[in-house]
Amino acid sequence: MYYLKNVGIIARCSEMFRDERFAALGLNGRQSVCLLHVCRRPGITQDTLGKSLFIDKSNVTRQMSLLEEAGYVTRCPDASDRRQICVYPTEKALEILPEIREGFRAWREYLSASLTEEELAVLCTAADKVAKCAAAYCGRIVTEEEA
Repeated sequence: MYYLKNVGIIARCSEMFRDERFAALGLNGRQSVCLLHVCRRPGITQDTLGKSLFIDKSNVTRQMSLLEEAGYVTRCPDASDRRQICVYPTEKALEILPEIREGFRAWREYLSASLTEEELAVLCTAADKVAKCAAAYCGRIVTEEEA
């Protein structure tokens, strides 16, 4: 059972696809994932974003800085906890959101094109179980919202 090797291949190829797909927007693969989450949850804290994406704080800060420089997000201290930084999408981000969603949809369709409905259902169920197990190792519970 070498499924982890395959998971790694899928993850790396997914990142390459997003890098190529969103390059014209000035985004890399990681930034596109972060931006999608920020658009889904405007005002999310950088800490919560990192936990949701299983990314360490320094990487979240770096990606948010780059997105802010590119005009895709704004950041400000949380009103209730000044130690936390809230992230909001800009109009520029909301304008390209349909293109980002389309890129993610196209990749999902590309990957699943050779699978039957039954195979895809089995794959999704198994992947959910493995992801929850991995998250538990990190002391996290994956919610339906994050799945």
